[in-house]
Amino acid sequence: MRLSFTKMQGAGNDFVVIDATREPMRLSRGQLRWLADRHFGVGCDQILVVEPPREPDTDFHYRIFNADGGEVQQCGNGARCFVRFVHGHGLTDKREVRVGTAAGVIVPRLEPDGDVTVNMGPPVLEPARIPFVAPAQAAVYPLDVRGTTREIGAVSMGNPHAVQIVADVDTAPVATEGPLIESHERFPERVNAGFMQIVDAGHIRLRVYERGAGETLACGTGACAAVVSGIVRGVLASPVDVETRGGRLRIRWEGGASPVLMTGPAETVFEGEVSVPNIPDQ
Repeated sequence: MRLSFTKMQGAGNDFVVIDATREPMRLSRGQLRWLADRHFGVGCDQILVVEPPREPDTDFHYRIFNADGGEVQQCGNGARCFVRFVHGHGLTDKREVRVGTAAGVIVPRLEPDGDVTVNMGPPVLEPARIPFVAPAQAAVYPLDVRGTTREIGAVSMGNPHAVQIVADVDTAPVATEGPLIESHERFPERVNAGFMQIVDAGHIRLRVYERGAGETLACGTGACAAVVSGIVRGVLASPVDVETRGGRLRIRWEGGASPVLMTGPAETVFEGEVSVPNIPDQ
């Protein structure tokens, strides 16, 4: 089958975006994996699907598939690309749109300077809702990683995150510990593993090993989760600049049930058409 797509990136986190507002997207998990493959397909961290609204008070619905073909609830950098896509392709003239996701409604806004601000909603800190196995809610939890105890903050931003503070992100064990934390038994739906270096109360450096994708150049929900965790621990104060390998994001959170606001770039890389082979679910 022939498939039209747009390649986009937000702070180096890259996406294949598909317009399914006129015709439903019907791709198997094997085809999604092929599309995300950087050697045989287009190549991306995640595939974003733009659909018609499912709720009466929204403008669109938004689906996200990881590079392994699995569907996930939320993606912050993808949300910024989403609003640039629908605006740039004439699907809406609104600069602020309400978008339904598997994790609830988000509200991305295209700023005059071209950056995008996304209202990501309030963070979830209750262990059962993340989900995370813990006897009670806390700012920091001990996590056994193959015999080594790591102190993590557990946060959901529509998807689960485990955030640990490290002395230097450049030498952090992202490649070795990231997969172990991702599949840790205390996170029944797997988890994104964040490694946060605190520069000062308003500036951090961050690397994230994403579930189903591996380490990416940036993770929007990971940036939100890291800032929330740092504020809960009392070591950060809003707003916080988050420096990733792909670029810089600004995160604001006033605590409690207030929403997390994320501002950063979103760019179109190229548009194209690809012939997707017939690959069954894997």
